[in-house]
Amino acid sequence: MESSYDNVELSVSEGVLLGHALVARVAAEQDIRAFFIKGPVSVLQGLRPPKTSGDVDVFVAPHDLATVVEALQWRGWRERPVDPDSKTFPKHSVTLDHAEWPCCIDVHYRFPGMESAASECFDVMWDNTERVVVAGQNIRVPTRPLAVLLLALHALRSPQLPACRDELDFLSGLVSQQTLALPVLDLSTTTGSLAATRPFLEKLLPDNKILDWPEASTEWGNRILAQEPGSARIIALVQARWQDKPTMLWRAVFPRAEVFLTGNIYADMSLRGRLVQHVARWVRFLRSVPRIARDLKHYRA
Repeated sequence: MESSYDNVELSVSEGVLLGHALVARVAAEQDIRAFFIKGPVSVLQGLRPPKTSGDVDVFVAPHDLATVVEALQWRGWRERPVDPDSKTFPKHSVTLDHAEWPCCIDVHYRFPGMESAASECFDVMWDNTERVVVAGQNIRVPTRPLAVLLLALHALRSPQLPACRDELDFLSGLVSQQTLALPVLDLSTTTGSLAATRPFLEKLLPDNKILDWPEASTEWGNRILAQEPGSARIIALVQARWQDKPTMLWRAVFPRAEVFLTGNIYADMSLRGRLVQHVARWVRFLRSVPRIARDLKHYRA
């Protein structure tokens, strides 16, 4: 007789919590430093209103990335395809999924907005972690000031979105109530995040705290301005060296297969399937032209 447990499936929330425990165990087996960000960790720390997360976000040092990814692949996880154009879309994490799990794992090795060397940033962040218990596993998470910095940087990538504005408002209230502004400022300074966090931090600092705010990097400026993929490609093309422009333009018009698989790993990659996806891609581009025009106007300004 078939057991009633044979066809039990994990819910997303269960998968995310157990995913934290799994990755923590894998990292410990490999003797790798790893800590978890965003998601249920932020809810536990009171830095986000309760909500269900759809993935596991873990941070490792850049030199440990390949080891962690390989260890997870050995357990059946597979790396999701990404757009190979790293000039237009600079990479900061690797996403893995599993046919039997309802969530993904995002392995971060750097964080957009942090301009110091990725390895140096990781060491600073690791020194600002603490332990909590999730799904019965003792895991490392950011201290509250570091968690605020990471959540703020994440929301500042798309400040025009209502959800991101709400998150920044929520964090601003917490920082003011709990006098976290100076600790967050210290971490922003040591990780090279001052330029990116200025819109968030400037109004929260004491009036007598006068800073010489640095200019944002080109990558961060592009990330904020280009809210549409088409905008990002056009801006990258404008900024590229002349010898790189023909190849970039060719790949923008005739993308590699990985580009289609980024949105759907089960996409039909037959000749007919790729043609259908190619047409759909152009339709999306044409529909986004008004928003692209807005982004380019801000870029020229």
